[in-house]
Amino acid sequence: MTPEPPDTEELLRRGAAGDGAARQQLLTRHRTRLRQMIAARLDRRLAARLDPSDVVQEVLVEAHQRLDDYLRRRPVPFYPWLRQIAWQRLVKLHQHHHAQKRGVGREEHPELPLSGEALGRMADRLTASAASPSHQAVREEARRRVREALAALPERDREVLVLRYLEQLSPGEIAAVLGISEGAAKTRHTRALLRLHAELAGEDEL
Repeated sequence: MTPEPPDTEELLRRGAAGDGAARQQLLTRHRTRLRQMIAARLDRRLAARLDPSDVVQEVLVEAHQRLDDYLRRRPVPFYPWLRQIAWQRLVKLHQHHHAQKRGVGREEHPELPLSGEALGRMADRLTASAASPSHQAVREEARRRVREALAALPERDREVLVLRYLEQLSPGEIAAVLGISEGAAKTRHTRALLRLHAELAGEDEL
């Protein structure tokens, strides 16, 4: 299992020993990361009536209830465990929304695609050094092209890039989220970047 950062490792050790303050720190220190992840995945129709901060609070309450079991077993690094609870909460919210729209009795397994705003933020990060700030038109064009290339990638490739550049997870955290080894996660990331570059090169050839 990928080692935790030293400060997180210390909080986990203290939390396992019964330190309530350490447990609280563990649960709240990732609030901003969780909110960004939830906001990026929240269906726009749900986002119109549901604040991501409320979802975060529900996630932290559930994590608190499950923390003893996690501290005993520690099957994955802490943040990927917390993120998985948030992911499951989002899936349930989307399933409930679809059930209301389509009627009871039809089971739905909705995906959690990125919002358009989140896709734009990811394109911003990938094109941050594409041109100097004074060349605004050049940066906007690069941003448009990268966003379209990201949208054209297979979900498998786009997801690993989202985890790395939008959610800013470490290779070890990405491996835990995807349920693969860290080496496999790095390989998948490299292949996804190559496919993104190929998409951009293909556009250049048009």
